[in-house]
Amino acid sequence: MTTRLIPLALIALTAVPTFSGTALAAPMLAQNAAPSSGETNGSTTNAPEIRGLAGPYLAARQAAIGNDYSNAANYYLQAMAQDDTDAFLQDSALVALISSGEMERAGALAVTMSDQGRATELARLMQRSELARAERWQDLVNAIDKTPDPSPNEGMDGQDSGGNQLLDKMIRAWALLGAGNARQSLSAFEELGKIRGARPMVNYHLALAKAAVGDYEGAELLLSEPATGAHILGVIARTQVLSQLERNKDAIAMLEATPGFDEEPQLVTLRDRMEKGETLPFDSVRTPADGMAQVFLTFASVLATAEEPDPLALIHARLASYLSPDLGEARLLSAQFLQAMGQFDLAEKEFEALRDLGDMRPIAELSRIDALSRAERLDDAEKAALALTAAHPELAQGWIALGDLLRQQDKFSQAIPAYDKALSLIGDNAGEARWFPLYARGIALERSGQFPKAEADFRAALELRPDSAQVLNYLGYSLVDRNEKLDEALELIQRAVELRPEDGYILDSLAWAYFRMGRYEEAVAPMEKAVAAMAGDSLVNDHMGDIFWMVGRHREAEIQWQRALSLKPETEADAQRIRTKLDRGLDAVLDEEMAKGGKPPVVRAPEKPAEAPKN
Repeated sequence: MTTRLIPLALIALTAVPTFSGTALAAPMLAQNAAPSSGETNGSTTNAPEIRGLAGPYLAARQAAIGNDYSNAANYYLQAMAQDDTDAFLQDSALVALISSGEMERAGALAVTMSDQGRATELARLMQRSELARAERWQDLVNAIDKTPDPSPNEGMDGQDSGGNQLLDKMIRAWALLGAGNARQSLSAFEELGKIRGARPMVNYHLALAKAAVGDYEGAELLLSEPATGAHILGVIARTQVLSQLERNKDAIAMLEATPGFDEEPQLVTLRDRMEKGETLPFDSVRTPADGMAQVFLTFASVLATAEEPDPLALIHARLASYLSPDLGEARLLSAQFLQAMGQFDLAEKEFEALRDLGDMRPIAELSRIDALSRAERLDDAEKAALALTAAHPELAQGWIALGDLLRQQDKFSQAIPAYDKALSLIGDNAGEARWFPLYARGIALERSGQFPKAEADFRAALELRPDSAQVLNYLGYSLVDRNEKLDEALELIQRAVELRPEDGYILDSLAWAYFRMGRYEEAVAPMEKAVAAMAGDSLVNDHMGDIFWMVGRHREAEIQWQRALSLKPETEADAQRIRTKLDRGLDAVLDEEMAKGGKPPVVRAPEKPAEAPKN
């Protein structure tokens, strides 16, 4: 049987309850799930003190809008110093404290709220977590039993509370196990499994509980169901259960049939240990607190994988980590959510914790590197890529990511060895898997002045993917730029245009090919389309000016050059060339360039970023 493994280690269990997120009070964070452009860059510097109530409250709201959880917490606490009886301020501060990972301060605030008779659902969850950490299991059972059933609309956000009731009851079932009532605990899980839509979620925890008390046969029966165990934690738990049943051979077969097995080091390690004859201990759940942590993680994963990820997913993931600090999945989910919110400094703390656990996940690291790169934190991204290639030198995608980052920073000569390593790992007979690193290495070689080698890579990439508009365009333009094989170059670019007729980069290449061949009138139409598609690109506007000049439209050429200059050319040399054209005209510039070295050097067409295949 093939097990479907959830990408990036998220536990997206099937057939979960259809509640629309828990009813925890998160008025600001829940309403502002994504940072707007120009918002916080992840800084967690201490918030400056602002006197009075209005100032810190407004500052807290603004920080919360930008998902700047640390500063939001500090400002809310400043506001509470002026008024410590406002339930809204207290709960908002609690949300921000937990989101930023300040769990001890959050626990103290939850106690204060309870003592004042203002405990919200989130405050109660925080207190339940503290009881579990102190192993006060019967007190935890009693606390849940004494909590009145909420009305359907209880909670500051007005959402249905069905999800919270299920969460509380699952916590209670684990607490019963902690209190020594194993039979009651298993019965409680079995009863919860009767709730419509909740069976796969509950059965996973029932399986963990059965295994925790030594009923491995019962656990295996549940985990063998795809809807119950088809996620990375389920695969790990089932592997350990099968090993305890002296079925290592079956466990190995199950692991190796899991999609993505080779990309999950922890699964490979389990396989290797069993191949040496080791019987794996069942340590997926070592204590009831670990089980309770997985309850929080289950809910966090459901919220995070919803159509619109709920910021409350982060709160549940934080509570899971608080209860079980070694639960890598919880830290990974927190890191991914923080990264998506633009809170890179907080995310890096979680990634660092994973590394300290010896739990670097290649797939997650690749996602992290990509996010850092998109956020233009290139130094951090490069460090992460170097760390990944050091920890997993056998992973071709890690070397490709490193090469891409170096190329993005114009470190072309340094990028070449990274692509060399990736291609050697992929092998000569991998077919389609080779085309992107060949193309990317070709770019690095071309930009390093090694065109013959670059051309060989581009042509090899085209053999694998003849209809790659990217490769057709880059090879075609490179030949045009070198004034070589112009007829073939034009044919390559025309094929690229047929494949992507609206692509501004490719249209620019087509126009420039006509320009270099002296077919100026034919260059006008594609160049005008390129400018329409990329109006804010300095190089494209500069090219448009050159073409207008060559067809006698000198005034329009000057307008395009002025616009190109206003759009900040890539280098000062490019800017000076445009200024010279404005002062003396293109003819004079070309005559000077011809006098200095032969063919007129042409400003390079804008390079469209190489697109890696989607995993």
